[in-house]
Amino acid sequence: MHSIDYYRDAFITYLNSKIQTKEPINLYEPIIYILELGGKRLRPVLTLMATEVFGTDYQKALDAALAIEVFHNFSLVHDDIMDDAPLRRGNPTVHEKWDINTGILSGDAMLINAYQLFENYEGTLFRSLAQLFSKTAIQVCEGQQYDVDFETRDDVTIPEYLKMIEYKTAVLVGAALKMGAIIAKASLTDQDGIYQFGRNLGIAFQLKDDYLDAFGNPETFGKQVGGDIIENKKTYLYLKSLELGTPEQQRELEHLFSIQPSNPADKIYSIKEIFEASGAAKSTKEAIADYTERAFEVLNHLKISKEKKALLQLFGENLMRRKV
Repeated sequence: MHSIDYYRDAFITYLNSKIQTKEPINLYEPIIYILELGGKRLRPVLTLMATEVFGTDYQKALDAALAIEVFHNFSLVHDDIMDDAPLRRGNPTVHEKWDINTGILSGDAMLINAYQLFENYEGTLFRSLAQLFSKTAIQVCEGQQYDVDFETRDDVTIPEYLKMIEYKTAVLVGAALKMGAIIAKASLTDQDGIYQFGRNLGIAFQLKDDYLDAFGNPETFGKQVGGDIIENKKTYLYLKSLELGTPEQQRELEHLFSIQPSNPADKIYSIKEIFEASGAAKSTKEAIADYTERAFEVLNHLKISKEKKALLQLFGENLMRRKV
């Protein structure tokens, strides 16, 4: 087994060897732009790591890892359009740097490119990877639709919200790990186990992302802090504030989420105060810890060495300590 940084560096080297500018420039340049913006490369690293966890050379999984990363970035390009987001990883979003039509078309090309990468695998391996990818891709779309629907609903429940982030974010983390297990020809039990590890870790990851959206450092977060608040998104923080807050806090929160003031900074400040005073901020951090522990519990049942379990747990711990 290698270190997490080793897998990340190996993936970035492979990514750089595969991306190139070609005609038409206005289709491919935005693809290169979003792929080169960086990010944590979480999902492809997990694919490579899982392949070696189950005893196979990570290099056999590079195309699957690249497919996962291209798909993830495709979804970000389209999500940013739907959210009218100005920043991604501290830089202008694709539709801001070019235009909306370019963002849609380049995103479409990325989705097709992701599928093409699975053509490098033969027979039953191709079939298993493609089936998992298709199932995951449609769940991500369903999760995004739930997210959009929730913006105009006043009756969103916490279970509904957790299902939304499971589909929008967590299933792709689980799939990234399971692809490595599939390539390594791990048992079906271990394939499912590593998927559940990723799914729970993905839920914790998204809850942490929601928390950082409100309470992160704008200099390190990479996205617009308070973006979810400006968009009136019914996040876990919001839903927990309604559940735990006083009637006065509930009324104020619902009022603030019904307006779009000329100075959004005041709205962000007032809502963050409610998040903290109601106990929602604390409850969100507890939920992050709970789903992280659920992920670690799954590791106990995988038929891999203690050293490999420790590496996976270290990855999860580092992920949950992030501040960006």
